[in-house]
Amino acid sequence: MKRVLMMAAALTLAAPVFAQNAAVVNGKAIPSSRVDQFVKLLTKQGQPDSPQLREQIREELINREIFLQEADKRGVAKQPEVQAEIDLTRQSVLIRGLFNDFLAKNPVSPQDIQAEYDRVKSAQGDKEYQARHILVENEAQAKDIIAQLKKGAKFEDLAKQSKDPGSAANGGSLDWAPSSTYVKPFADALAALQKGQTTEAPVQTQFGWHVIRLDDVRPVQFPPLEQLRPQIEESLRQTKLRDFQTSLREKARIQ
Repeated sequence: MKRVLMMAAALTLAAPVFAQNAAVVNGKAIPSSRVDQFVKLLTKQGQPDSPQLREQIREELINREIFLQEADKRGVAKQPEVQAEIDLTRQSVLIRGLFNDFLAKNPVSPQDIQAEYDRVKSAQGDKEYQARHILVENEAQAKDIIAQLKKGAKFEDLAKQSKDPGSAANGGSLDWAPSSTYVKPFADALAALQKGQTTEAPVQTQFGWHVIRLDDVRPVQFPPLEQLRPQIEESLRQTKLRDFQTSLREKARIQ
């Protein structure tokens, strides 16, 4: 009886220890916290937590432990190519951890998001333009097109000779867009036109020479802040991260 009581007591004391482990493989414990880590990762990816999921993870961890123990027995980690891969993986994990730590300590504030939204909205302007253009190599060609238009030639027909293949097949149409979409000389010329008017002189940009016609103008429909908040926040996070990387590079002593 005394022996039975001692065994029962030993099992009672051991129970909390076993509860902390998902499994024990050849004497090596797999802590339950490791299962929790995998569950947390998978639920972030959209998989719901469930007993079935936890059992699948437990089985996967057991298999991994078995394979790792066998790899240790065979000295696989000492192989040069394996060691190089381990080093690269370690670097990747640490670098990712560094960046996550920086972003956690330097979060994007609501004020940052609002300021960026206001900046983008202001840069886009309050109008959208429906325009057409014909892009050619030189000024002489552009002037010739303008002369033909004044004689009654159709803009859509002449647009077929445009260097811009995206619009040439569509009568030179650039669809609706704010002036901020275009390079400055083009945007300035477009904003100066009245509805239905064509530029009197060719407009030069780094792409060539343009003949531009304004078909219509309408107030811009800019999305509300809440619709753009996720994109703006991620963009600002990436900007912070790039600045952080640049600052580290600039402070580094490279020989």
